[in-house]
Amino acid sequence: GKKIGRVDTHRRFGAGKGFFGAACSPLVYTNVVFLNVGGRDGSGLVAFDAASGDVLWTATDDEASYASPVAATLAGAPRILFFTGRGLSGADPETGKIAFQLRWRARSRASVNAATPLVIGESIFLSASYGTGAVLLQVQGAGLQNLWSSSDVLSNHYATSVYHDGYLYGYHGRQEYGPSLRCVELTTGKVRWSNDGFGAGTVTVAGGRLLLMREGGQLVLAEASPESFRPISKAKILSGTVRAYPAIADGLLYARSKDKLVCVNLRE
Repeated sequence: GKKIGRVDTHRRFGAGKGFFGAACSPLVYTNVVFLNVGGRDGSGLVAFDAASGDVLWTATDDEASYASPVAATLAGAPRILFFTGRGLSGADPETGKIAFQLRWRARSRASVNAATPLVIGESIFLSASYGTGAVLLQVQGAGLQNLWSSSDVLSNHYATSVYHDGYLYGYHGRQEYGPSLRCVELTTGKVRWSNDGFGAGTVTVAGGRLLLMREGGQLVLAEASPESFRPISKAKILSGTVRAYPAIADGLLYARSKDKLVCVNLRE
């Protein structure tokens, strides 16, 4: 438990607190910690040495979002993907050199990029709300090819969609308006089914099934099927408002509300 190092990123890099503070989870990859800091003077993205906390590189002037970075190999090259307040940036993990960028955000300043990018093979899926929508991209050299995009298919407000066997499962619409739960064909963007007014929550895929943690504290187990929404079982496991992602380890699910943590046995 001895503290090895500490960096006050907001003070050191002059980052603003945004609408909801700092929500990016750090990514540790090849002994480097990557963060979407949103600092000034070229410190929108920052890489730290995991052992010492020393700054290895900084890049871009992008404001921070609420999405977390992802490591991937695309077109044969390692990349760290950042979905910032401005859009997508693909960085070289060693140097911070930006290999490609795409502006993808709402015109309104009061908007949120929160869903983490999904890397599926050589494709990148992005989604955001506030009229922004979804896009499927493919890396081509220093550029990005738009395979499809739409504002009416899968607009993730806070929760990241999941991918399973050719299909995306996620929430479409803003949290305060009662979003729909949807299944979307990855390659075409076709909506296979939509459970309208399902309400906000998170979606996790495990063992070929969907685990839906609804904002009101209800846990739903459902089939990951493109044919229709097929719930298997439901249980109220928390009270109050639940927005944090659950975690699954060895058949046990851990979920929390503002002031309570529960563990649910899913092994049976």
